[in-house]
Amino acid sequence: MASLPDVNKLLRNFSRCQNWEERYLYMIELGARLPPLTDQQRQPEYLIAGCQSQVWILLTTNHQNRVEFIGDSDAAIVKGLVAIVFILFQDKTPQEILDLDVTEYFGKLSLEQHLTPSRTQGLHAMICAIRSRTSKMV
Repeated sequence: MASLPDVNKLLRNFSRCQNWEERYLYMIELGARLPPLTDQQRQPEYLIAGCQSQVWILLTTNHQNRVEFIGDSDAAIVKGLVAIVFILFQDKTPQEILDLDVTEYFGKLSLEQHLTPSRTQGLHAMICAIRSRTSKMV
């Protein structure tokens, strides 16, 4: 399994895609890079409410107080969205996650203009859940 790129490489790779079909394929590739969850990690308390697909997100902090993410989805494109969210928030402290304006990045990726309404709603549900869980770490 390959690691996820940093946010600058994500933006660069997205801009190199010729069309939205290529971007969806890239999102699926990013999702495939996420490590699989164990059955123990696929618990109801880790499910994200508001997603049409099943999405599990687990958060922990490391010894440097940086949030680490583990997640999965039962849908390939949504799993790619999980990976994108993780890229935006990776290597950040809980407070940095709470302060980050992800709408700037979503605008650069043109995500919301090209996702179905249910996927857009699920994307926002992921962000809200991560922020809610992260606020308890501050």
